Amino acid sequence: MRHLFSFWIAHRTELASLFGQHVLLVAGSTLVAVALGVPLGIFSARRPRLASPLIAVASIVQTIPSLAMFGFLLPVPFIGGVGARAALVVLILYGLLPIVRTTIAGLRGIDASIREAGVAMGMTPRELLRQVELPLALPSIVAGVRVAAVVGVGSATIAAAIGAGGLGEYIYRGLSMVDTTVILAGAVPAAVLALIVDAALLWLEKQLSARRRSGSRRAAVTVAAVVAAVVMLSSAAAARKASGAIVVGSKNFTEQLVLGELLAQTIERDTGLPVDRRLNLGGTLICDRALMTGDIDVYVEYTGTALTAVFHQPVSSDSSAVFDTVRTLYAKTGRTLLPPLGFNNTFAILVRGNDARSRGLRTIDDAARESPHWRAGFGYEFVERPDGYPGLAKTYGLRFPDPPRVMDLTLSYRALAAGQVDLIAGDATAGLIMGLDLFQLEDNRHYFPPYDATAVARAATLLRYPQVRTALERLSGHVSAADMRAMNYAADVEHRDVPVIVREFLARTR
Repeated sequence: MRHLFSFWIAHRTELASLFGQHVLLVAGSTLVAVALGVPLGIFSARRPRLASPLIAVASIVQTIPSLAMFGFLLPVPFIGGVGARAALVVLILYGLLPIVRTTIAGLRGIDASIREAGVAMGMTPRELLRQVELPLALPSIVAGVRVAAVVGVGSATIAAAIGAGGLGEYIYRGLSMVDTTVILAGAVPAAVLALIVDAALLWLEKQLSARRRSGSRRAAVTVAAVVAAVVMLSSAAAARKASGAIVVGSKNFTEQLVLGELLAQTIERDTGLPVDRRLNLGGTLICDRALMTGDIDVYVEYTGTALTAVFHQPVSSDSSAVFDTVRTLYAKTGRTLLPPLGFNNTFAILVRGNDARSRGLRTIDDAARESPHWRAGFGYEFVERPDGYPGLAKTYGLRFPDPPRVMDLTLSYRALAAGQVDLIAGDATAGLIMGLDLFQLEDNRHYFPPYDATAVARAATLLRYPQVRTALERLSGHVSAADMRAMNYAADVEHRDVPVIVREFLARTR
């Protein structure tokens, strides 16, 4: 706990910002869900046959995993993409069903004699709804809002994977660095927020039950205020873009966080332009899609990954040819591949150091002989990529008794060191290789293509801000494999802050 409190104190400004983003995401999405869900619930209670298809759709939405929903929305115009806009849409969709169902239950639970009395007093259907039915159904409706809000707090943490901000940024950052302190730095406030939201809405439910009319008016004012705040939040990214901010992205593992911060600090230092960081976005295709749609302006890609995973070209071992091919393909889509940073982060097939020394393992061919009684563990992308496991197994004749375990890339290093698996595919520049005494097997059949790290940017951004191109090109050839390994080690093993690591590296290389 001491380390956790020290982290919060050291990052109090960032923590306050992320907490505020989380609150706005949850509050805004929940209030919009109320604005949509209550009328839909009223309509469904009165016209159940007509409304049943809508309820069915809302029920299906609830069954879709959150991360998959965010992925579905990435390519959708206007409501999709990277950032708070797509996150709000997903959270609103998840909040609709409990609110609709509890509204229906509250209205159907009203005694028929109460409605008859209202009609006998000369009330119109609208007056009956506003003055009798909704006040009586309000406790049930608020119960649904409580469920929607608490679910929203949890789902909003996943939204950090698409750059929507919030406390999930700490959770994803901690997972990528295997740092429980950073994970807890996001998870604990999120859990506390969920408890606060639940308790606050329970109190509101009691207050509204006691003062139905005045409470309803105050609630309406609150809804308008918070929705306005959410509109400001969802348009913040566009405002930053309009004001000249350069948006830097990254994938969701340590080296990418370091490289994203390296680009960001370089642009800030050499150009004076403001930079918006959208780090930890997820895998290759999320970053590529974000670059295509303009949600980010630049991120670091690896040439072999671009060749096979992005453009689906055949594998090649010629570094220059791969770079030229990828540069041409990027240019055709309005993007520019800048000169390589200076290191090749190829896939590293890793075993435990003790196993390599005791069994005389040196190459992947040596490991193939052991594979019939070994367990393998690979990252999500490696299992599916054309330059990943299927081709590797065919090239080297790997024959594991069970399918490889699929896990987060960074966690796979720990799983190997702990003996949970016997072979993994990591990154050649990973700091955990040295930190956990792992051994990299030689790719003696030259299966893997070159993976030269290089920044890829939107051509329109570089034309508008030529100084950004100049700044990034100064990094060309100045980041060696040893430099990258040392920075990864500082982040993963020594648990140092990535911005500090990058700042020190840039100070040394001036």
